[in-house]
Amino acid sequence: MNKTNPENAIKQLTMVLMYLTRFNESDRFGSKLDISWKGYDFDVIDKLDEEDYIRQGNHRSKSVAITEAGIKLSQSLLNKYNILDWK
Repeated sequence: MNKTNPENAIKQLTMVLMYLTRFNESDRFGSKLDISWKGYDFDVIDKLDEEDYIRQGNHRSKSVAITEAGIKLSQSLLNKYNILDWK
């Protein structure tokens, strides 16, 4: 079994947590992107933003938008870690 280094594990698990706790306020903001609170390590958030899995927009914002690539990554990580997705 291949082991994941701690930095990648933190990044992957942060993405999974943001995905599992996501919400959508399209009625309020007109965005179709799912949103998550960004109460995670800022360096990890910055890396996920650079890799286009999330968009944090204004750095003062308390939430991030999860991109389509972020959704796909999260779903594959759920499978990797054997975690059920919300129905």
